Amino acid sequence: MSLNSFGHVFRVTTWGESHGPALGCVIDGCPPGVALDEGWIQPFMDRRRPGTSKNTTQRQEADQVRILSGVFEGKTTGTPIMLMIENTDQRSKDYGEIAKAFRPGHADITYHQKYGIRDYRGGGRSSARETAARVAAGAVAQAVLRDLAPKVQIIGYMVQMGEMHLDRANFDESAIRENPFFLPDASAAQAWEDYLTGIRKAQNSVGAALEVLIRGCPPGLGAPVYGKLDTDLAAAMMSINAVKGVEIGEGMAAAALTGTANADEIRMGPDGPEYLSNHAGGILGGISTGQDIVVRFSVKPTSSILTPRRTINAKGEEIELITKGRHDPCVGIRAVPVAEAMAACVVLDQLLLDRAQTGGVRGQIG
Repeated sequence: MSLNSFGHVFRVTTWGESHGPALGCVIDGCPPGVALDEGWIQPFMDRRRPGTSKNTTQRQEADQVRILSGVFEGKTTGTPIMLMIENTDQRSKDYGEIAKAFRPGHADITYHQKYGIRDYRGGGRSSARETAARVAAGAVAQAVLRDLAPKVQIIGYMVQMGEMHLDRANFDESAIRENPFFLPDASAAQAWEDYLTGIRKAQNSVGAALEVLIRGCPPGLGAPVYGKLDTDLAAAMMSINAVKGVEIGEGMAAAALTGTANADEIRMGPDGPEYLSNHAGGILGGISTGQDIVVRFSVKPTSSILTPRRTINAKGEEIELITKGRHDPCVGIRAVPVAEAMAACVVLDQLLLDRAQTGGVRGQIG
């Protein structure tokens, strides 16, 4: 299987399967001299880690990261960084019934059609377990951004879960880390939990919508025509398991706007251009404006559910299938730290690309 890498200068290759002995990533292009150890990476992993609440899969994984190369005496060397995360709580027997059958809505059938063989234990490479490696890579990217662009902040949160929607009038950034839904509204967290409890008890699952806010990104990142910042962000988010749609700024809602409503007017401020709105989501012509970058995406419901669904097996026989095992009733919850990680990798990659092309030189205004 090819195409397991992403990024241009800061390049990440993930490896491993859901029920294999371990998974991880190799990071190439990380600058030397960046302070890095397992203690920096682990808090990022803990936010994505399974089994932390009744609202996520009950698979118990410590997700302890080991740095196997690329770091010496607590600093990156500029050589490839290899990170490994051992799998310790696999229950492959739960997947015996799907060895020859295809879960509706799952990649089982397309992997089989393409490769003629698939790892049915937890989905193999198609499992959301693969995203643990992305979070580890994102933590490394955050360490580099801490040194090269300390003003950059990347904040992910949920804005929808099934029928539940974030009331933006109650948006409170400080609440995001205080509830299991990464929800920026503490007053709504209990209602969201009650709703998901009902979904879980009905042996069902539900989709979600997430948003990532990239604050403090300098202007000038990204390039025309095929190196656009929003192109890379959209590709990064779409590569996450179960994501079915990505928006930048107004996104699809821009179709309902007029030109006068959509164009972000500009005035001259004491420190440079100031925009009077942000319908563009912080990116114009594929290049960052210096405003907040806003990325939004939707996640489909988890395909593995206990409710019987009609499908076929490898012989082409029509059957009904119940998927056993431990699965997220809403996979969107644990996608928040994954989205933050992917955003960090993209922003750093574009920052390094810009340094290589322009050396940080910028056109002057005023």
